[in-house]
Amino acid sequence: MDMYRITAELVVGFFGLFVMSRLLGKTQITQITTFDFISALVLGELVGNAVYDDEIGLIDIIFAIFVWGLLIFVIEWLTQKSNKARIIMEGSPTIIIRNGQILRSQLKKEKLDLNQLQHLIRSKGTFSMREIEFAILETDGSVSILKKPQYDLPVRSDFSFSGTSPVLPYSLVLDGSVQRDNLEEAGLEEEWLKKELSAQDIHSYKHVLYAEWRKGEGLYVQKK
Repeated sequence: MDMYRITAELVVGFFGLFVMSRLLGKTQITQITTFDFISALVLGELVGNAVYDDEIGLIDIIFAIFVWGLLIFVIEWLTQKSNKARIIMEGSPTIIIRNGQILRSQLKKEKLDLNQLQHLIRSKGTFSMREIEFAILETDGSVSILKKPQYDLPVRSDFSFSGTSPVLPYSLVLDGSVQRDNLEEAGLEEEWLKKELSAQDIHSYKHVLYAEWRKGEGLYVQKK
């Protein structure tokens, strides 16, 4: 194996990809779309295969990077000029919670389950579904949240009084399945949960899309 050739091709490949990334702009790094993800995989594969193929030289690597970079540039130009092209290549934002209600049909459409949704909203500093009025799944896979007015309050530092310690909510039912570990962690019994659901005219877990409990606020339930 020619170490000098491999070193030279790695260096050229690295700087070629670096220059292309700089030319395409910062948004290519911070806003990863499906097309950007595919581009990264293809470029990595092109350079990786070229390094270990004796028949591929430096010119071939540079040419491959140039052609693929040109394709990405053209696609980005089209998405900036045409709204239809942007929707086709990048998709469009999707409302997944509207007026405080989880839109199950939209979750299915986006191949998103409730555990993934919880992870996304926690990444935004929101730990309870009941606090959310609207949630939008962005094209890069992140989520934007608009809280309900009663939960979107001024920060405590704006006032002179001290608040109580925060309390985590517990997800007790996810898409018809009772979360017994969370019940135990919250110090609750399943009989209590069944009684609370019955009080809301719910007699089977299969009719519950989401249910959570938080101390001081009680049980929050959304039906399917």
